Amino acid sequence: MSRGFVKEDDLEHAGTDLPERPISALPNYVTSNGLMQLEQNAMALSAERLSLVNLKDDQAAMQKLAVIERDLRYVSARLKTAILSTPLLNNYMVLFGATVTVEDDVGEPHSFTIVGDDEADMKLNKVSWGSPIAKALIKQKVGDIVVWSRPVGNMTLEIIKISY
Repeated sequence: MSRGFVKEDDLEHAGTDLPERPISALPNYVTSNGLMQLEQNAMALSAERLSLVNLKDDQAAMQKLAVIERDLRYVSARLKTAILSTPLLNNYMVLFGATVTVEDDVGEPHSFTIVGDDEADMKLNKVSWGSPIAKALIKQKVGDIVVWSRPVGNMTLEIIKISY
């Protein structure tokens, strides 16, 4: 493309006009660890923002700054709406904050901890309270059989342990 058809202002702002991160419409329940993670994330983003704010001539720094500012707006909004939920230490029923051990159809054990959206991490077996697995488990008791509706097919699980 000929340079005659490119506005210089467009090149200067490339990558700085980012869409906002979507915020869940569900209530923002958080565990104490989830709240601490949000606060630490906000502090880290603020520090990183301060380190970049004076580099107005560096295009790469400005693009990174735009991402940091967007993420900081997201984290700030999540902190403002956070609802700290402390577990009731109710070892006979699955509630928010519980770690639930289940056994699948073939006898394989799996553990899931039910947490807030921002704390969820499948690598750590932490699932959002709004996820299908959490919805299947919440308000159930040890010995109950639940059906986890998954895109690849339903899975039957038996709750074998609940802890907080």
